[in-house]
Amino acid sequence: MNFFTRRLRALGLYGLLGAALGLGACDPQAIKELEEGVSTEADVVQRFGQPERVWPEAGGAKTFEYNRQPAGVQNYMIIIGPDGKMSALRQVLNPDNFRRVQPGMGVEDVRRMLGKPAKQVPYKLQNEIVWTWKFLEPPSEKKAFNVVFSPDYRVIRTEIGPDPDGPDMRGGG
Repeated sequence: MNFFTRRLRALGLYGLLGAALGLGACDPQAIKELEEGVSTEADVVQRFGQPERVWPEAGGAKTFEYNRQPAGVQNYMIIIGPDGKMSALRQVLNPDNFRRVQPGMGVEDVRRMLGKPAKQVPYKLQNEIVWTWKFLEPPSEKKAFNVVFSPDYRVIRTEIGPDPDGPDMRGGG
């Protein structure tokens, strides 16, 4: 850790600066430095920071949720086993997980699967709430995965569309 990083931590500004600069850019390096079955919970926190949320798992394991939304296009779930070692590190915004989101699922099940969304927008006239996650469709096209919820926060349907903040979605003239 260099002097600048230590000084920012000491001043309590590290998290603010990290958010402003998009710590997601450091993710590939952090991932390279972690090894499933070897790296510890402390190793994960040192490289990724404090998780957005911690989900309890069966048998004493826990899942750390690391969100990179709304600026990024990834969300990570990192499982820490009951032995304190990392047992899995997964980028969860992918087609396999999107297919698992089914009508009738509850909002917490979706959040646990995909992490925190980039946007949550209520559409009062349609009586729906839409959560949006930004992701990369290979090779490098930014897209949005939308989950449409009923007022009782049950999945109605899902859809994939253009990035709502992308250049093709901006008006003008």
